[in-house]
Amino acid sequence: MPYSVKIMPNAHIPNLLGPHVVTLVYDGLCTFEFGVAHEIFGLSRPEMGGDWYRFSACAIEDGPLRAAGGLTVQVDHGLEAIADADLIIVPGWRGIGTPVPAPLITELQAAGRRGVRIMSLCSGVAVLAAAGLLAGRKATTHWRYVDSIAARYPDISVDADVLYVDEDSVLTAAGSAAAIDLCLHVVRRDFGPDAANSVARRLVVPPHREGGQAQYIETPVLRQREGARLGPLLEWMRERLQEDQPISALATRAGMSTRTFQRRFEATTGMSPGEWLLGERLRRARDLLEKKAAISLDDVAVASGFGSLATMRHHFREKLAVSPSDYRKRFSGLRPSGSVPSQLR
Repeated sequence: MPYSVKIMPNAHIPNLLGPHVVTLVYDGLCTFEFGVAHEIFGLSRPEMGGDWYRFSACAIEDGPLRAAGGLTVQVDHGLEAIADADLIIVPGWRGIGTPVPAPLITELQAAGRRGVRIMSLCSGVAVLAAAGLLAGRKATTHWRYVDSIAARYPDISVDADVLYVDEDSVLTAAGSAAAIDLCLHVVRRDFGPDAANSVARRLVVPPHREGGQAQYIETPVLRQREGARLGPLLEWMRERLQEDQPISALATRAGMSTRTFQRRFEATTGMSPGEWLLGERLRRARDLLEKKAAISLDDVAVASGFGSLATMRHHFREKLAVSPSDYRKRFSGLRPSGSVPSQLR
């Protein structure tokens, strides 16, 4: 038997006059993202005074509704709650390609026309995209879903390197834990840094995380396999990251003209030879920083092919939005090779 949970709003608490936050509930609810929204916007916080958020849950379909973790959920409000919302939150959706009910799309579009803020957490971006709320806008989602969203909705500028995107009335968060970052950002925007810091302390999380989600992405998969010539060449290049690898020499080794080599390399890897080498050097450096606590940053830079710590630091900040030393602090000893970072579980 699944456990049953009844979600109680705080909007009935006397003297609360702040923005009304309405979080969607549906069959297949992602409980983590919903829990984040409730924890930040739905708890009683008398220290914040009477202008703090009011919180309601809104069922988009008849219940009881199933939720992750073997729960069933009962909710007092239906889609009518959206009419009084100041902020609508869409937790991670039940499937990136799962259709969004037409009545929900209609309500979200109407809310958007009224100027209501609408926010998605993780794969909840699929709901905002289906409603047309992200057309012509920048957005983010979990890095696993970026390609799928970009392919389905080419009019959305999807950024895989950030934790969240604030487009004023439409906001999107990356992976599940980035929901915390975005919700704290909203608190900071509405009530100032002191309020956001207070909520973060109760959550025992930093009020603001440096960097984006690029630092959590595992090794990318090749788009196609060249096999006979480029497969062995890629391994040869990996084994010589400390060496200069001019395109002309790589093309000669592959038995192709420079122009043909560049075209086939990009078709195979999705990037130019220079971009691929930079990615491999970053990956080598990340691996050394995670597993070799005794090796100095200078030695990591040399061993991974950057040559100097200054060069490595530049590329870490440009591509991962974090310094090598901060990356080491964050991940050293965190996980064995090949496992998923705990932040993404």
